[in-house]
Amino acid sequence: MENYNPLIIQRADPYIYKHTDGYYYFSASVPAYNLIELRRSKTIAGLAHAMPRTIWRKHATGTGEESELIWAPEIHFINGKWYVYYAASHTTEFDANGMFQHRMYVIECDAVDPMETEDNWIEKGRVQTPLDTFALDATVFEWKEHLYYVWAQKNPEIFGNTNIYIAEMENPWTLKTAPILLTKPEYDWETQIFAVNEGPAILHRNGKFFLTFSGSATDENYCMGMLYADENSDLLDAASWTKVDHPVFTSDVEHNLLGPGHNSFTVSEDGKKDLLVYHIRNYADIKGDPLYDPNRHTMVQEFSYDADGFPVFGSPVQFTDL
Repeated sequence: MENYNPLIIQRADPYIYKHTDGYYYFSASVPAYNLIELRRSKTIAGLAHAMPRTIWRKHATGTGEESELIWAPEIHFINGKWYVYYAASHTTEFDANGMFQHRMYVIECDAVDPMETEDNWIEKGRVQTPLDTFALDATVFEWKEHLYYVWAQKNPEIFGNTNIYIAEMENPWTLKTAPILLTKPEYDWETQIFAVNEGPAILHRNGKFFLTFSGSATDENYCMGMLYADENSDLLDAASWTKVDHPVFTSDVEHNLLGPGHNSFTVSEDGKKDLLVYHIRNYADIKGDPLYDPNRHTMVQEFSYDADGFPVFGSPVQFTDL
């Protein structure tokens, strides 16, 4: 298989969605954290050189909630319309608990072509959750005519920065049910420097739902964990989900492939191969806050399954040229 890596330089939190029109749509955090852009291509490799289109820009500083640090946009197609979920803050300052002050938002587009014009995208506002706390990294998936929302959020009563929750949605911008806690930082590999569970992604294969997530600080300690549930179980019951006690995708220190995480999933052009999409760094000597080091790069690689139908992600594939 062709080695895509690195596919796109300086794009963290990558999300690739293959639509019925034959295009791959790509969204990710841009280094300035000031806008949402899309790019598309008929091939995975083509995304590297596809011209980005800005579809939304942050509000002017001081004018509202969405004026700083636009993070991790994800593009989805639901009931004939396009949606992008993202996190934003009104400030770069920390709150009283030492946390960023992000909340989750969504924009909508009813045009056939989501890249036609920036004016086609409208703000549906904040996705409200019972806790008014740091929240980010929302994703959605549909199953048996139900729309589910999965995200990371701080609970002041639970150790650590963020946990991962699931709820059913009434519509693409409103929760229908109470949040259910699925995983919180508890193992050593989730609690290096920061105790974090974030960046959830859903893979539905072999009669199961697999939920991957990222743990620890966003430096070389960053890695991926996983939960799984039977597809016929109650996905809103925490007992339906089993957490794997070890990381499923980690740094390759020998080759300076460091901090793989905030992943998503897509498929090959022929639809026969499952692909892991993630970001990675290629050096550990970061100056200052890792958040403001722009060199997290989008990577894509094929993965397989074991005899029990569980994904086997292997190790990060080496850079072809960087």
